[in-house]
Amino acid sequence: MEQNVSFHKSAFKHGVTESDIRWAFQTFVFEEPIEGEEDKYLLIGYDLAGNPLEILFNEVGENSYCVFHAMKCRKQLREIANI
Repeated sequence: MEQNVSFHKSAFKHGVTESDIRWAFQTFVFEEPIEGEEDKYLLIGYDLAGNPLEILFNEVGENSYCVFHAMKCRKQLREIANI
Protein backbone atom coordinates (compact mmCIF):
# COMPACT_ATOMS: atom_id res chain seq x y z
CA MET A 1 0.00 0.00 0.00
CA GLU A 2 1.42 3.38 -1.03
CA GLN A 3 1.97 5.93 1.73
CA ASN A 4 2.04 9.65 1.16
CA VAL A 5 4.43 11.11 3.73
CA SER A 6 5.00 14.85 3.97
CA PHE A 7 7.17 16.75 6.42
CA HIS A 8 6.87 19.80 8.62
CA LYS A 9 10.20 21.64 8.91
CA SER A 10 10.31 20.69 12.61
CA ALA A 11 10.77 17.03 11.58
CA PHE A 12 14.40 17.78 10.74
CA LYS A 13 15.24 19.72 13.94
CA HIS A 14 17.27 16.81 15.38
CA GLY A 15 19.22 16.05 12.20
CA VAL A 16 17.23 13.06 10.99
CA THR A 17 17.07 12.96 7.20
CA GLU A 18 14.02 12.50 5.00
CA SER A 19 15.45 9.21 3.73
CA ASP A 20 15.84 7.90 7.27
CA ILE A 21 12.28 8.88 8.17
CA ARG A 22 10.88 7.24 5.06
CA TRP A 23 12.86 4.07 5.85
CA ALA A 24 11.53 4.09 9.43
CA PHE A 25 7.98 4.03 8.02
CA GLN A 26 8.96 0.89 6.09
CA THR A 27 10.69 -0.81 9.04
CA PHE A 28 8.57 0.25 11.99
CA VAL A 29 8.25 -2.07 14.98
CA PHE A 30 5.77 0.04 16.95
CA GLU A 31 2.94 2.39 16.01
CA GLU A 32 0.26 3.71 18.31
CA PRO A 33 -2.07 6.70 18.59
CA ILE A 34 -1.01 9.26 21.18
CA GLU A 35 -3.51 9.16 24.00
CA GLY A 36 -5.62 12.32 24.23
CA GLU A 37 -4.35 13.67 20.90
CA GLU A 38 -6.62 13.44 17.87
CA ASP A 39 -4.89 12.18 14.70
CA LYS A 40 -1.40 12.13 16.30
CA TYR A 41 0.70 8.96 16.31
CA LEU A 42 4.00 7.63 17.62
CA LEU A 43 6.01 5.39 15.33
CA ILE A 44 9.27 3.66 16.20
CA GLY A 45 11.27 2.37 13.28
CA TYR A 46 14.84 2.15 12.07
CA ASP A 47 16.98 4.56 10.10
CA LEU A 48 19.10 3.41 7.17
CA ALA A 49 21.97 2.54 9.55
CA GLY A 50 19.70 0.35 11.72
CA ASN A 51 19.36 2.81 14.61
CA PRO A 52 15.90 3.18 16.20
CA LEU A 53 14.05 6.45 15.62
CA GLU A 54 11.02 7.92 17.32
CA ILE A 55 8.70 9.69 14.94
CA LEU A 56 5.56 11.69 15.66
CA PHE A 57 3.12 12.33 12.85
CA ASN A 58 -0.40 13.47 12.06
CA GLU A 59 -2.77 11.45 9.93
CA VAL A 60 -3.97 13.92 7.30
CA GLY A 61 -5.95 11.57 5.06
CA GLU A 62 -6.19 7.97 3.98
CA ASN A 63 -2.58 6.70 3.80
CA SER A 64 -1.35 10.31 4.14
CA TYR A 65 0.83 11.43 7.00
CA CYS A 66 2.68 14.59 8.03
CA VAL A 67 5.77 14.03 10.17
CA PHE A 68 6.47 16.82 12.66
CA HIS A 69 9.08 15.19 14.94
CA ALA A 70 11.90 12.71 14.40
CA MET A 71 14.91 11.90 16.55
CA LYS A 72 17.05 9.09 17.93
CA CYS A 73 14.73 6.91 19.99
CA ARG A 74 14.88 7.64 23.72
CA LYS A 75 15.36 4.80 26.20
CA GLN A 76 11.85 5.07 27.66
CA LEU A 77 10.28 4.65 24.22
CA ARG A 78 12.62 1.81 23.32
CA GLU A 79 11.33 0.02 26.41
CA ILE A 80 7.71 0.56 25.32
CA ALA A 81 8.52 -0.96 21.92
CA ASN A 82 10.61 -3.76 23.49
CA ILE A 83 13.75 -2.92 21.51
